[in-house]
Amino acid sequence: MENTPISRELIDKTIQDFHIADFSKATIREVKAIAAKAEKESGIEFIKMEMGVPGLPPSVVGVKAEIEALQNGIASLYPDINGIPELKEEASQFIKAFINVDLNPEGCVPVTGSMQGTFASFLTCSQCDEKKDTILFIDPGFPVQKQQLVVMGQKYETFDVYQFRGDKLKDKLESYLQKGNISAIIYSNPNNPSWICFNDIELQIIGELATKYDVIVLEDLAYFAMDFRRDLSTPYQPPYQPSVAHYTNNYVLLISGSKAFSYAGQRIGVTCISNKLYHRNYPGFNKRYGGGTFGTVFIHRVLYALSSGTSHSAQYAMAAMLKAANKGEYNFLNEVKVYGERASKLKEIFIRHGFYLVYDKDLDNPVADGFYFTIGYPDMDSGKLAQELMYYGVSAISLTTTGSEQQGLRACTSFIQDHQYQQLDERMALFAKNNPIG
Repeated sequence: MENTPISRELIDKTIQDFHIADFSKATIREVKAIAAKAEKESGIEFIKMEMGVPGLPPSVVGVKAEIEALQNGIASLYPDINGIPELKEEASQFIKAFINVDLNPEGCVPVTGSMQGTFASFLTCSQCDEKKDTILFIDPGFPVQKQQLVVMGQKYETFDVYQFRGDKLKDKLESYLQKGNISAIIYSNPNNPSWICFNDIELQIIGELATKYDVIVLEDLAYFAMDFRRDLSTPYQPPYQPSVAHYTNNYVLLISGSKAFSYAGQRIGVTCISNKLYHRNYPGFNKRYGGGTFGTVFIHRVLYALSSGTSHSAQYAMAAMLKAANKGEYNFLNEVKVYGERASKLKEIFIRHGFYLVYDKDLDNPVADGFYFTIGYPDMDSGKLAQELMYYGVSAISLTTTGSEQQGLRACTSFIQDHQYQQLDERMALFAKNNPIG
């Protein structure tokens, strides 16, 4: 076996120093810290694919609007907890323009990133009915969302959708909902980490079952319209971003400024509550608060307690980006297509050296090239593969941490530099030589 680019002893000792007994369970931040430490001590550049952080410049439209707002003195004022009218109106129009769903501005609520939107949604959903005390994840999914539930002491259940695509989803999903303890279902579309995209048949199944069993669907649209197999960038014209909102009134859409607009640093997103759900009263609210509807409890009880509103200037940035997109003046997807181009190049290198895509199909179609992809290697489980790649200066997270039952890793394209394709090719050639298949 030839020497690896990074000393095995260095990686093993660093992992040991972090007291990680099972590397398949290492968190994103732990993998990032180990890679950074090993890179510094070895002097060898890492190809970093563990963090799902945007790697592109922020939207110029947003930056300009936020600077103007700050220069106008907006920083001295508390924002309205409901959100500034401009943002609420443009968010409502954005949903009409790109999803083709009518949603009133009052239900479009700014949050400090979709992370806060999810946290507040989990809390509100969990308070509707004391008999419904569990959140259901259609996995794989974003690991930190489960951590949010651990922090707030809420129960959750999960299943890996890998074997349950298409019509198979109905029986699997219903087996959980018929227990009567599920308050909400959450999934991302496109999916973090697998980049699979639910189609209208699957979304209809989810929506109709949510109505039948009276549960709320939390649709995480962090990677809005980033299924680059179809051009979803023209406002008010099909094709549109698929959404469960066409099939149930029990939904909350989580729209993020971080990925599609590369505006992650300002922590801005919009949580969009359906018209019917916004005005719905639940017995749990009467008992806890003496009244309220889903929308008013979400805003005036939960969000108010969490942060007393969302960064004032960032709301102006988000409003400007949405407005420009709605008017067709700003094609936000053009700026992020580079993620798909990177994924295509990276997949080709890995596959050529014996790797395979774990989540490779959307039913009969190859999965899109996008922000994430998933890789496996024959006869290596998730932890072994993640640790072995560290010896070659490549960092990625185990699918185990995402709720997947498959063996493999999630790789993110956001930090890949042009010169690293050749590096990866050379390192994976050595990896394949040192780890012959069969």
